[in-house]
Amino acid sequence: MTSAHERWAARDAAVVWHGFTQMSSYVDNQPIIVESAEGRELIDVDGRRYLDAISSLWVTTLGHHVPELDQAAREQLDRVAHSTMLGNGNRITIELAEALAPRVPVAEPHFLFASDGAAAVEQALKIAFQFWTNQGISGRTRYLALGGAYHGDTIGAISVGAGGFGTDMFDPLRFSVLRAPGYDDAAWAEAAVAMIAAHAHELAAVVIEPLVQGAVGMWVTNPESVERVAAACREHDVLLIADEVATGFGRTGTLFASEQCGIRPDIMCIGKGLTGGYLAMAATVASRRVYEAFLGPDLSEMTLYHGHSFSGNALAAAVGLRHLQLFDELDVLVNVRERGAQLGARLAEMATDRAAVGSIRRRGLMTGVELAPPADDLRWGRRVCAAAVRRGVLLRPLGDVVVIMPILTTTADEIDRIVDVLAESIDEICVG
Repeated sequence: MTSAHERWAARDAAVVWHGFTQMSSYVDNQPIIVESAEGRELIDVDGRRYLDAISSLWVTTLGHHVPELDQAAREQLDRVAHSTMLGNGNRITIELAEALAPRVPVAEPHFLFASDGAAAVEQALKIAFQFWTNQGISGRTRYLALGGAYHGDTIGAISVGAGGFGTDMFDPLRFSVLRAPGYDDAAWAEAAVAMIAAHAHELAAVVIEPLVQGAVGMWVTNPESVERVAAACREHDVLLIADEVATGFGRTGTLFASEQCGIRPDIMCIGKGLTGGYLAMAATVASRRVYEAFLGPDLSEMTLYHGHSFSGNALAAAVGLRHLQLFDELDVLVNVRERGAQLGARLAEMATDRAAVGSIRRRGLMTGVELAPPADDLRWGRRVCAAAVRRGVLLRPLGDVVVIMPILTTTADEIDRIVDVLAESIDEICVG
């Protein structure tokens, strides 16, 4: 007799196409089929529980089934779930923008809402391009981005991204950018500053992920290097776009990573944790200087002719607003810093007698444990994460980097559980 998991996995594979997943081997890789969730655990269709140590791909912040967020969604459903923001407004979306405005490190911000991080990046690229055009300045049409960058899967986003992740085949569709080294190069900032000085006359913007390049394997830099690049942008009058889709909403120990760097980007992209992982919502945040470059006669070419059907969705905005309030009420950032320090110490201890661990990179609760397989085809990352899932802890590999991205309210005991399971899984797969 087949299990509930087997039945649901077969139904899944028959009708669903999963992103970043080879569907021919999907069922064989024993995917979790989630039925419900509680706190920081996912519960599958057979009733098995898994500690969500990747925050459901970096979006869940306070946990699953949070009573206050559930209630915010219910209350908004009694009002309206959605109304268009194209030419009209919605009270709850205005309130969310008002609450975000003093929290984002952007001067006198305006928010252009979207549904996901890639869309927020795409909006940022178009805004930066048109910013110069609206002022009659020609030639400012290029972007400077970093090696190892990942900004999403739309065409503009993969263009400023550094490739990989199966995007190379789309090179004919990508536009060319200037490429400085990534955070794995200690001299990345020096190179970026020199390139900004040399190419300022043709740059629309510089695009960075402050402090952590997550998707490439948690490459980490220091705040001073980020500030140097921001200073070069100010000196040469080049717009700075900070992609905080992954680093935003507490992941690095502050609400936004830009705060630790002391920078105020001209444009910021936020998403993932904006609604605590409840609903799809993102935003492109523009400074007053950028926003005002689009003001002009009605229906003129200065208008940003860009928008999404579900932009500023009221249901998502209601949850996002309550989520932002809970950050203060629950002292979430204090827990992030304490649990981040604990995670770093436990991982360092775990790695001391395990040659299979090559390096550990962490900022706040954004962590990558890079394994050091003796050959290229051992798939240690995939196999170690599968072993962890069998032990009830959900981890995800990026090649041979094991990503640990705990929910921000994770407890000390749960951090210990994550590290203990990772150690056991490494010993099972990588030793002997």
